[in-house]
Amino acid sequence: MITLKEWMEVVDYRITEGSDYNGFGGAYALSSWNGEQNGFSFEIIFDQKTQVVYQVEVCDYKNGRPYRLINPDHKDTNIDETAWDDVKWIDLESDDDWIQKALAIKAGEDYDTRVSIPIDLPEDELMVLFKLAHERDMTFNDFVEQALREALADSGFIERLKEKADVGH
Repeated sequence: MITLKEWMEVVDYRITEGSDYNGFGGAYALSSWNGEQNGFSFEIIFDQKTQVVYQVEVCDYKNGRPYRLINPDHKDTNIDETAWDDVKWIDLESDDDWIQKALAIKAGEDYDTRVSIPIDLPEDELMVLFKLAHERDMTFNDFVEQALREALADSGFIERLKEKADVGH
């Protein structure tokens, strides 16, 4: 999980607000907002005594994209699903993905809006995937993304999601 130090470096040590936070059993929140309506803001929620970070957030108001990364040890906590109005959080799965998005948003640069999902495979299986990607003249990431899409489609997962979405409307 991202540390207080890493978060402070991302926001260039610029804190615009701090307050008690009602969730996570009495945590504290620090915020950094660039002051622009269509700008960005960052927030970190942590325990003041133990320094455990529960959650980090970055909101890209210009593009209407709020991202958050929740400490895996605290994902079972009752967490709000909406960032503002009817805009739902986009939950990220890796520190690196959050940092890359946060830095790009702060710099006003384009960034990858997809959610990166870390995978942990034994080295022998990884080598097989590297070879298959090479045989298809694809990057490893593109190969894994395609394989996951095909596996999800073949399992019927995508169709079930579509049906669920249709029922909700």
